[in-house]
Amino acid sequence: MSNPMSDHIEQNSPVTVVIVGAGHRSLIYASYAKQHPEQMKIVGVVEPDSERRNLTKERFDIPEECCYADLEEFVRQPKMADAVINGTLDDIHVATSIPLLRAGYDIMLEKPIGVSEDEVMELYEEAERNGRKVMICHVLRYAPFYESIRRQIADGVIGNIVSVTTSENVSYHHMAMAYVRGKWGNKGKSGSSMLMAKSCHDLDIITWMQGDVRPARVGSFGSLMQFRPENAPEGAGTRCLVDCAIEESCPYSARKNYIEQRLWRAYVSYNTHLGVKASDEELAESLRTDSPYGRCVWHCDNDVVDHQTVIIEFEDGSTGTHVMTGGVSKPGRAIHIIGTKGEIQGELEEGSYIIRHPDARKGRIYSEQRIELGVANDMHGGGDLRLAEDFVKVLRGAEPSISSTALEKSIDGHLIGFAADRSRAENKIVELRRV
Repeated sequence: MSNPMSDHIEQNSPVTVVIVGAGHRSLIYASYAKQHPEQMKIVGVVEPDSERRNLTKERFDIPEECCYADLEEFVRQPKMADAVINGTLDDIHVATSIPLLRAGYDIMLEKPIGVSEDEVMELYEEAERNGRKVMICHVLRYAPFYESIRRQIADGVIGNIVSVTTSENVSYHHMAMAYVRGKWGNKGKSGSSMLMAKSCHDLDIITWMQGDVRPARVGSFGSLMQFRPENAPEGAGTRCLVDCAIEESCPYSARKNYIEQRLWRAYVSYNTHLGVKASDEELAESLRTDSPYGRCVWHCDNDVVDHQTVIIEFEDGSTGTHVMTGGVSKPGRAIHIIGTKGEIQGELEEGSYIIRHPDARKGRIYSEQRIELGVANDMHGGGDLRLAEDFVKVLRGAEPSISSTALEKSIDGHLIGFAADRSRAENKIVELRRV
């Protein structure tokens, strides 16, 4: 049903985009249209929730006839935009993307691509069959920290990669909000394991740093150790603001985290990302009664791991390791790449990294250079809107950047994640499927 003329985007006209799933992440990417209206224009929304749909309509001044509650109804219409931002839930990413591809839309797709290896490959084959562009929202590739390191690797600064080690420490309050109380705490509900929901970014970074060297085998260990009913401290209740005797001293207190500290309000208060402002009293009432975010972290329906380690062997014999740990005091991402001629080491939140080389001159062991990027403490390292910018450029026909998250370049990290979860569950090394 695609209009052939719509595939040609005038260089002096904005790329037109429809939001499918008006969630928090979708609205972040769509905000690029607010900052750069000459580059991107939001012209439609597909969202089953009427309040969320109407708020999105108002924010982007979308005509009523371009607002849809149902995806099937939307794709039956003549093609009305160049592309779609698909920010639906994990378990329907592929199911919603395939009709969009067939209707002629290019897609910016929130990660993870899908919830199974077969789903991911199905989407890849469908995109190829329809000749459409799909970019995955692996925003860390666009963070100046990781992009700069990738350029150093490409320039041969540390030689060939021998090993890549990454870590992601997920704070206690983030862990509790998203992976215990929240929508990603139960794999049966979200469709994704914690590794795929949280660390598919990091697995993608490992494969991206390796360039054209493909992963071959994966092993993994991990479990749910902390957030289990039998670990509940004496005095813990079922809801923080209702029946908990230790709430005042508990770091997971919903009152402390979501009301006093005002953390994660865009998630725990409905439609905050669209401008709805719940009062502290309204939020407290919700936490006392029906909100899943008011539950005790030791008495939820969570079943995903709270820590996991992944080990990867690449085809050239090099290795990668990722360590994800939830419930830590200080959150952060770190990377250490060792090459045949040197090494690179740094932490994303510090906004800098160090390059080291062996130095055997008298009185020395190694030399080092610190690269400062000036983006300390920037969530996702500033990558969100840079990804949106690159998406626009690619749709205009520009060469993809070094950070390009084209679907075909983003699959390996997902295959590693699925294999790691299988390895952990089945206690075996898993050989990776070839794309």
